[in-house]
Amino acid sequence: MIFGTFDNLHAGHEFFIKEAKKLGDQVIAVVARDLTVKQIKKKEPEISEKKRLNALKNHPLIDKAILGEKSDKFKVILKHKPDILALGYDQFVFTFLLPKFLIKNKLNIEIKRIDPYNPQIFKSSVLRAKKEQNA
Repeated sequence: MIFGTFDNLHAGHEFFIKEAKKLGDQVIAVVARDLTVKQIKKKEPEISEKKRLNALKNHPLIDKAILGEKSDKFKVILKHKPDILALGYDQFVFTFLLPKFLIKNKLNIEIKRIDPYNPQIFKSSVLRAKKEQNA
């Protein structure tokens, strides 16, 4: 299971998805809600949650794409019980609570961090800043 905003899919996202796919038979992608993105990043995503979800539903390496929960961010983990949670190198919001959540719910789920792919170039915030600079 992977999590993310996946706003304007780019090479960094593709690398993240490919590396996650190497960890198991299936990849379930949890797409962050627009409201969650706004709360965390202090700005609206460029692409709506529905369009971001559809982009992942049509991705050849994604077996299932779903929207994240609006309130209980961990509910999706209880529902799908993945073997592995693949997290991006820069994902820290909510993740510090994961080990405690897994223990409390008696879930034997491995947490793996995916290395970055040229984050100085392929990071959404860097690409967005570059785009705004060229506008």
